[in-house]
Amino acid sequence: MAVCTGLIVANLYYCQPLIVLIANEFKIPEASAGTITYLTQAGYAIGLFFMVPLGDKIERKRQILMTTFATVIALLIAATAKSFLVLQIASLLIGITSIVPQLILPLAASLSAPEERGKVVGTIMSGLLVGILLSRTLSGFIGQVLGWRSMFYIAAGICLLIFFVIQSKFPQNKPQFQGTYGQLIQSLFTLIKTQPVLREATAINVFSFAQFGAFWTTMVLLLSGEPFNFNSATIGLFGIVGASGALAAPLVGKLGDKGNSRIAVGYGCLLVLISFIVFYFAIESVIGIAIGIVFIDIGIQGVHISNQTRVYSLLPEARNRLNTVFMSLTFLGTAAGSAYGLMLWKWGGWHAVAIGCMILSTLSLIVYGLTYKSKSKKAKAQID
Repeated sequence: MAVCTGLIVANLYYCQPLIVLIANEFKIPEASAGTITYLTQAGYAIGLFFMVPLGDKIERKRQILMTTFATVIALLIAATAKSFLVLQIASLLIGITSIVPQLILPLAASLSAPEERGKVVGTIMSGLLVGILLSRTLSGFIGQVLGWRSMFYIAAGICLLIFFVIQSKFPQNKPQFQGTYGQLIQSLFTLIKTQPVLREATAINVFSFAQFGAFWTTMVLLLSGEPFNFNSATIGLFGIVGASGALAAPLVGKLGDKGNSRIAVGYGCLLVLISFIVFYFAIESVIGIAIGIVFIDIGIQGVHISNQTRVYSLLPEARNRLNTVFMSLTFLGTAAGSAYGLMLWKWGGWHAVAIGCMILSTLSLIVYGLTYKSKSKKAKAQID
């Protein structure tokens, strides 16, 4: 499950190191080519909202298979796009259909014992995070050697292979929800209204992933210009630096199993803030950027895995819908962050991006602090 999750989520990030190559082929500005990054993220959020809840209503393995096959088609449309508009549409479709990791995670959570759920989620998340980060390395290398279209052809082949692996290896898992699709979607808003932990975890994730999206989108523009002038293959290598931090994912999951998930969220938020302080001063330093990448990726993992473990523990019969709310808003945050980063880049370059993301870090810490204070007061009132 971890391997399949990593290979499929990679579809969302292949485009990032290819922005310069795509801009050159279609003869458009690099910032305009960068729009495919947040269209892909926005598509992912749309798919999460409208398709992931079905995992609580229809058989999960069948849904995973159908969605994986649709991903193959979307990737082939991107590979054969004759205009940038078609590529933009294909990017949106790639995002919508690459939601399989968020179908696998609730399936894994439902199959695991409660005392091991954090570890299981952490293990699969490590696969997901390695896929996110190494996708850039693979994409940068393939793009430089074979061209950007080859990456989408290769991704389609990988997803077709995954289709047969899932068909052979995954267990069936019957849902518990008996209502209509309309009732299923309506229940999402009920969950938001009635689950304060879901609201808190989602808000913190939105701010954190907005920074993640802003960084990885604008980093390509930083490294492709002066004084670095790196090609797509070299830019992609920075994904390896981030992937080293993914080894922390199972450890974070274990921490959650010991009842300390919320503490890990706070430390994660602080690490993300520290990473952008490092980035601010590392505008001409490869080593500084590498250090910042390790900080941001470990921090994001601390926030995300811990919040996800907390959310999955709320209502076992509604895990897909809880995950829908949590992840769709998280990736809307990522998409908004990518657009926010490009806007800051146009306005003030790398320093503006770093300062803008520090503001988002501060907001995530404010949400964390306010909800912690609120929970403490509630607990004290109950004791009194």
